[in-house]
Amino acid sequence: MQSLFHLAYHVTDLDAARRFYGGVLGCEEGRSTETWVDFDFFGHQISLHLGTPFPVTRTGRVGDHLVMMPHLGVVLPLDAWLALAERLAQAGIAFDIPPVIRFAGEPGEQRTMFFFDPSGNPIEVKGFKDFDSVFAR
Repeated sequence: MQSLFHLAYHVTDLDAARRFYGGVLGCEEGRSTETWVDFDFFGHQISLHLGTPFPVTRTGRVGDHLVMMPHLGVVLPLDAWLALAERLAQAGIAFDIPPVIRFAGEPGEQRTMFFFDPSGNPIEVKGFKDFDSVFAR
């Protein structure tokens, strides 16, 4: 059985979150109230609650980049990653780290991109040709 993760975090505006997660990222909306909304985040459940987003700092050294910590992320098959990168670019999303290949020619070679939701929550999306290499050393 494959497990699903659940992550709940704060956003400052549910309508903006709906436009971004639902409209831009294409995540299906689930249950909601006046203070929170659930989304199917690429097969996992996120719950966005009204409040002050967690503080983030650029302290995660990965390769040549300092990435925002903490951040939410998902790993997609390469074709889905490429399609999402194009969708984000067409939507005018400003990338914190534009789509790039990381660890080229090494175990765990991957595509990655970083961007922020409308509340400033950092998101990383990775793309792999072969999911068997996700945990490669």
